[in-house]
Amino acid sequence: MTVHSLTVPGIGSLELTVTERGAGHPFLLLHGGGGPLTVTPWADRFAAAEHAHVLTPVHPGFNATPRPAALDSIAGLAATYVALLDALDLQDVTVVGNSIGGWITAEMALLRSPRVSSYVLVDAVGIEVPGHPVADFFSLTPAGLAELSYHDPQTYGVDPAQLPPQIREAMAGNRVALEAYAGRAMTDPTLAGRLGGASAPTLVVWGETDRIADPDFGRAFAAAIPGAQFTMLPEAGHLPQIETPDALIRTVWAFADAHATSKPARPSA
Repeated sequence: MTVHSLTVPGIGSLELTVTERGAGHPFLLLHGGGGPLTVTPWADRFAAAEHAHVLTPVHPGFNATPRPAALDSIAGLAATYVALLDALDLQDVTVVGNSIGGWITAEMALLRSPRVSSYVLVDAVGIEVPGHPVADFFSLTPAGLAELSYHDPQTYGVDPAQLPPQIREAMAGNRVALEAYAGRAMTDPTLAGRLGGASAPTLVVWGETDRIADPDFGRAFAAAIPGAQFTMLPEAGHLPQIETPDALIRTVWAFADAHATSKPARPSA
């Protein structure tokens, strides 16, 4: 885990905590409102399974990290991660984002960083789709959230009352940071119209039983992005990296590899 000091246009100086693992094709993996723990095990698994260099930043304000007051929007996070890629001098990056991480990924696509070769949105939120609203996350009980988030909520749902106090405190702080960035509705009425400006190869991946944002919401997301592909994952909800990690690895790797601008030699067996 490394803390990077960045200067982001329109925001100023900030510190960004990033964990890296693996070597090979670079992937920037952006977590959703559940925090870094929703993507960390999958990042480890991905780097072990493929020739992949996987970076997982913590959105400032999550996990009790500092968040400057000027950083209060999804677009601001997108600019922050473009600045990170510049600071690390990475090339041929695939950006993968889940939930609000997918929304950040969509905003990054509009910034058209030459360092990014492809984008993958996994059960993203952010657009408005008539008749298919995003679930009201902030009004849900933990059990209600699990019911909408998972194909198998009995197996994958977590009861916060059973967690250590420090974890519960971190989760409460994460909700505050989430609201600062995404608002309570977790949508931007301008986003779908702006996505016509995206030009890089994009894949939209959706869990078949996502009830936070249903598959038709996902199809509308893909339709808003020129040339985007849409893929459904069976037996997965809003967090396929938790429920169907290997299927997601295969899907993401195949797309990223197909659109890579450089093909580094794989290590010999």
